[in-house]
Amino acid sequence: MERYCLECGAKLLGRIDQKFCSDQCRNTYNNRLNRDETAYMKNVNRILRKNRRILKALNPNGKSKVKKQTLLSKGFVFKHFTHVYKNKEGKVYYFCYEYGYLPLDNDVFALVINKEI
Repeated sequence: MERYCLECGAKLLGRIDQKFCSDQCRNTYNNRLNRDETAYMKNVNRILRKNRRILKALNPNGKSKVKKQTLLSKGFVFKHFTHVYKNKEGKVYYFCYEYGYLPLDNDVFALVINKEI
């Protein structure tokens, strides 16, 4: 049974589980497969990474409180987050990857880190 490179179509020789004829073809294939498909996805991913960096910078010790205006002044975008966690008391935490925030009273947020991720 003849096998062919998944990227360029060249005939494969050698190992039976080989999928690519070279490292370049493997890298090109995987880069194309994993790139952001649309400008919207690229923009949302950029915002999520920036939100994470902001939360990380404002929460170096794992728990802190910050005012909403501080987050906004650094460019934090509240409508984008990776997931939500609801605790036993019904409090809803919003996360950007492992860094999260809990809305409190008076436009103050508790910042947390989920170390289980």
